[in-house]
Amino acid sequence: MFKKIIFVNIFLLLFLGAVEPITPIPLSATVNTKKADLGRELFFDSRLSKDDRVSCHSCHLLSQGGVDNKKLSVGVDGKLGIINSPTILNSTFSFSQFWNGRAKNLHEQAFRPISDPNEMAMNFKDLENKLRKTDYLKKFFSIYKDGITINNIVDAIVEYEKTLITPNSPFDKYLRGDETAISEEAKRGYQTFKEQGCIACHHGRNVGGNLYAKFGVVSNVETTSKGRYEVTKNEDDLYYFKVPTLRNIELTKPYLHDGRFDNLEDTVKFMANYQLGKSLSEKEIDEIVIFLKSLTGELYDYEQKK
Repeated sequence: MFKKIIFVNIFLLLFLGAVEPITPIPLSATVNTKKADLGRELFFDSRLSKDDRVSCHSCHLLSQGGVDNKKLSVGVDGKLGIINSPTILNSTFSFSQFWNGRAKNLHEQAFRPISDPNEMAMNFKDLENKLRKTDYLKKFFSIYKDGITINNIVDAIVEYEKTLITPNSPFDKYLRGDETAISEEAKRGYQTFKEQGCIACHHGRNVGGNLYAKFGVVSNVETTSKGRYEVTKNEDDLYYFKVPTLRNIELTKPYLHDGRFDNLEDTVKFMANYQLGKSLSEKEIDEIVIFLKSLTGELYDYEQKK
């Protein structure tokens, strides 16, 4: 796995001179609006959980960057999750889902929280029967020939999640040619971000979310979760995690897979030390943080496109 990071680094060193390593979020999303409307209802509906208290939105609040700002999320019966909840925003652009990549796409991902005993703890058949006794029955049959099934429930939720993108951040406006969209400090922070090597893992449309990287490259870091190893059982994958998106990062504290930091300054300093072997000055850290805050976008409203 370490060879994968070396390959990425070499590729980027060759590539950065010609093309910007970060690309803007698309300004809109193409979805089936009928499915998305149904998925939005389901996303906010706590009846999808065993105790009728937990919805998808409970852990992924749209007004808080798509997270709940808790170190560990609270599920049914007050049970705590085992890892920090990643943002749902822009997750459609990630190459896999969850910190350990155990879901290949959003469709696979959406099944997991519903049945997870620490999250929504709902048996799929029980959920189907439960929703068939509600006004969802007619809504599902208007879209799906076979009505309410767990596959159709997930399909609708995923269609809504595809709309949860955040285009038009100041940095994206800058990439599209508006030199005044970000401050000079943010521009210097972006340059430092590239020069110091942060860009090796955080690049592309989602500024992350497109590769796995070892947690503690330069020196070992204590962590309970074992990352990709939990999925593959391959020793080479120990402590490799999906690189998180940095989109809307100023809103999504606490940071890292275990939520160990509450602010971006400490997170940037830690990552520079343990991932890059660098000691950044306070000025460099502050300017990188200013750049990171320029990645906060606007939640796309697909309803305006109907």
